Amino acid sequence: MADEQSNGLGRAFLAFTLGAVLGGGLALLTASRSGPENRQKIHDMVDETRGKLNDMTEEAENRIKKAIQDSRDLLAENADLVKAAVKAGKEAVAAEKAKHEKSA
Repeated sequence: MADEQSNGLGRAFLAFTLGAVLGGGLALLTASRSGPENRQKIHDMVDETRGKLNDMTEEAENRIKKAIQDSRDLLAENADLVKAAVKAGKEAVAAEKAKHEKSA
């Protein structure tokens, strides 16, 4: 489920980026502005896109940090259960070995 969400986020990011590039290119081709005006417009678009990318990166970073912390918390909560399962497995293996050694 997390892969589906991250895959959807990646596709949305790609669509956004492609749309911004194509839209910006078309706007420049059809603009009736002077060179300095076009350069300022491009500069503004780059700044706006950079801001959006920074926001998206920060959001992704926060989600990743939260997922890592949630995983650590879950592991900490279940550490005793995991240790007990490992101990039970070792005891079962030892019991089977002893059982086979007696019958051999």
